[in-house]
Amino acid sequence: MEGLIGLVILALDIYAIVQIVGSGASTGAKIGWSLLVLLLPVVGLIIWAFAGPRGRSAVSI
Repeated sequence: MEGLIGLVILALDIYAIVQIVGSGASTGAKIGWSLLVLLLPVVGLIIWAFAGPRGRSAVSI
């Protein structure tokens, strides 16, 4: 069961990093968020989910 939980967390962390890289945030912010998710996988993922940069929107003004 622990292995399955670990795989789910890994998949969510990879998803978060892909979303961070694709966001419109500055390079420094992307690096900071990526490091947070990598160094603190569970806590960083939760923080990113609530406060992290969002992906690019389909419509730009």
